[in-house]
Formats: sequence, C-alpha cells, structure tokens
Amino acid sequence: MNATRDIDALIELMAKLPGLGPRSARRAVLHLIRKRGLLMTPLADLMSDVAASARECLNCGNIGTNDICDICDSEKRANGMICVVEDVADLWAMERSGVFRGRYHVLGGTLSALDGVGPEELSIPRLVDRISAESVTEVILALNATIDGQTTAHYIADQLGGRVTLTSLAQGVPIGGELDYLDDGTITAALNARKAL
Repeated sequence: MNATRDIDALIELMAKLPGLGPRSARRAVLHLIRKRGLLMTPLADLMSDVAASARECLNCGNIGTNDICDICDSEKRANGMICVVEDVADLWAMERSGVFRGRYHVLGGTLSALDGVGPEELSIPRLVDRISAESVTEVILALNATIDGQTTAHYIADQLGGRVTLTSLAQGVPIGGELDYLDDGTITAALNARKAL
C-alpha cells in the first residue's frame, strides 16, 4: 500500500497547472504541507469556495462570482467602447494596466483552421449583438499579434462592416507577443497608440 498516494496525486494535479512541471509541483506541494495552517488549509477552503461560485459573465465572458461581472454592471464603464480580447487572462492583463475604462468582450479563442475553430466556436455573434444593444461606437481589437489573432481581427472587421469605429492595439505589442506576458507600461503604450483598421 502506498502511504503517499494522496500526496502523489496532488503533485500530479499541480503539475498540470500552467508554468508548473513535476519538479516545481513537488516543491510547491512540499511547501504547502510544511505551511499547512498558514497556506494549505486556507487555500483549500478558498479553492472550494471559488469552485462553487465562479461563473462566466453572461454578457462579456469575464470570470466572476455573479451572472453579470462588475465591469459590465458598472454604468461608468458604459462609454460606448468595447475592447475585444481572446481570453480572460488578456482581459485581466488589460485591467491591470488601469488605462482602459470601457467594457470588454472575451472571444474564447481565435479562429484557427488547423485546430478546427471557426466563427461558431467563438462568441463573435454575441459581440455583433452587443454593438447595437449597448450603443457601441468603438471596438478595440486587442487580439494577440499572431497569425490566428490577426485572422480573427480581420474576420470581426468584416462582420462589423462600418457599423462602428474599429481600432487595434499598436506600438509596444511585439509580433508573436501575448498580452498576458506584457508589462503594464507596454499595454498602456499600445492602448494609447491604437489605430483605425
């Protein structure tokens, strides 16, 4: 009988997290066990609470604890601007910069013929519906500077066809770069230097 079966299972699960491999997961689990009262128990309780309460915003796709996230619920953010991002990590990166004060729309990925991701797998139709419903005047396409990101941006531009002003992030975002890995200053410069498509 393996006396460390649960610990091994925890290490195996932790190793599946982004940025952690088996070795890092072992170190993290060992640290948690050593700091059981200070870290492990509160972390386990909080993870249980978040697992029960976290949900996707019905409007934009952000993650929160209510059906409509705080950003969509704020009247101060209803300024006619929507920033379109690939995923929630990108939304959080934009929010970390503190520059953008409008609302967001999370696509849930990008178009990719190789991966079989077409427009119907993304929330593009919901974005088109929001344009009219929320009196949107500008859509900022803050998609990663990858081939799939740019393909998605062009597809969205075709779908919106002159109904709103379309802009995209400019300087500061390197080709192949991903928003979640950029610092706040780079995101700020890119957002302030956005350009019409």
